[in-house]
Amino acid sequence: MRRSGDRRLPIRVRLTLSYAGMVTGCGAVFVLVVYLFMRFVPSYLIAKDPVVLDPSQMGRTSPVKPDGIAITNPTEFLDVLLVISVVGLVLLAAVSGVVGWVVAGRIIKPLAVINAAATRAATGDLDHRVGLEGPRDEIRDLSDTFDRMLVSLQRAFATHRRFAANASHELRTPLATTKTMIDVTLANPDADAGELRALAERVREVNQASIETVNALLDLADVDSGTLARRPVDLAPIAAAVVRELSAEARSGGIDLSAPTGTTTAVGDPVLIRQAISNLARNAVRHNRSGGNANVRLSAHNGSARVTVTNTGPPVSPAALESLTEPFVRGAGRALTRGSGHGLGLAIVSGVALAHDGALRLHPNPTGGLTVHLDLPHAAAAG
Repeated sequence: MRRSGDRRLPIRVRLTLSYAGMVTGCGAVFVLVVYLFMRFVPSYLIAKDPVVLDPSQMGRTSPVKPDGIAITNPTEFLDVLLVISVVGLVLLAAVSGVVGWVVAGRIIKPLAVINAAATRAATGDLDHRVGLEGPRDEIRDLSDTFDRMLVSLQRAFATHRRFAANASHELRTPLATTKTMIDVTLANPDADAGELRALAERVREVNQASIETVNALLDLADVDSGTLARRPVDLAPIAAAVVRELSAEARSGGIDLSAPTGTTTAVGDPVLIRQAISNLARNAVRHNRSGGNANVRLSAHNGSARVTVTNTGPPVSPAALESLTEPFVRGAGRALTRGSGHGLGLAIVSGVALAHDGALRLHPNPTGGLTVHLDLPHAAAAG
C-alpha cells in the first residue's frame, strides 16, 4: 500500500535521470578502464632530451617555455589523461541529460493524451476517443484497448438508459389502466362476484402483456450488450421449430403459415438468431389479414446466410420502413391492443443483425405486407 507521504519524481524526470545516469555510468567505466590500462599495462620511456636554443635567444636570462604540455614522467601523463577524461565525462553527462529530457518527453506525450481522455471519461464524456496513430507498440496497444473500453462503456450506459426509458414508457400505460379498472370496480359497492371475476381476468390480461413487454425489453438489452457466442448454426431446424410454435396462432387468425423452405448455415449466437427468426415470423403472422399467408425461406446469398420472411397484410409506405426498426414503432402507429404486439420485434431483429455484422432489409410488397431479408455471416464464408 502506498504511503500518503510517499512522493516520487515525475516519470519524465525519472526517465531523464535513468538515461543520463546510464550514459554517465558507462562513460565512467570506460574512463576507469582506460586509466587502469594506461597505468599498469604499457612501459613508458620518456627521454629527457636537451633543450636546443635558437641562436637569437642566446644570452637571454629568462627560461625557455616549450610549446604545449611538458610531461617529464609517466605520472604527469596519467594525471593529464584523467583530467581530460573527467571533463569529457561531465560534458557527456550534461548532453545526455538534455537528450534524455527531450526523448522522455516524446515518449510520454501519448500517455498524456490517454490521461486527458481518461479524465474526460471520468466526467461522463464517453464520446471522446484517443485515436493514437503511429507504429504498433505497447503505448499504441494501450490506446486502442482504452478506446475499446470506452466503446463498451458507452454501449453499456446507452443500453441501461434505453432500457430504463423504454420500460418506464411502455409500462406506464398498463399500470395506469390496471389502476383505473380497480378504482372503477371499488367505486361500485354493489359489485358482485361476476364483476370481480371479470376485473381479475382483465387485470391478468394486462399483466400478461406487461410481462411480454418486459421480456422483449430484456431481449433487446441482451442484443445491445454485444456479448455473442459465435459458432455454426443450422437455420433449418430453428425455422421449423418457430413455425410449429406459431402454427396455432396462425390458424386462429386465418393465416396460412407455410413450412420453411431451403437450408443454410450461419455463424453466430444460436439463442439470438432464434430470437430474430421468431420475431420475424411472429410479426408476419400478427401483422397480416384474415385469409392471408406468411412463409419463411432460407438460402445462401452473396456469401451470407439469408432468412427471408414474406407476408400479406396492410400496405406499408416506403417512408415508414426506416422507422419500423425503432423500438415501440408499429406499421400503423401506436396500437393499444394486445394483439398488435409491443413494437419491439423488428428492433430486436435489427440489433441481432448489427451484432453479427449482418444486415436487415425491408421491402414493401405491391399488394401489401412486407418482404424482410435477414443476412447473417455464412458458415462457409467464415470458415
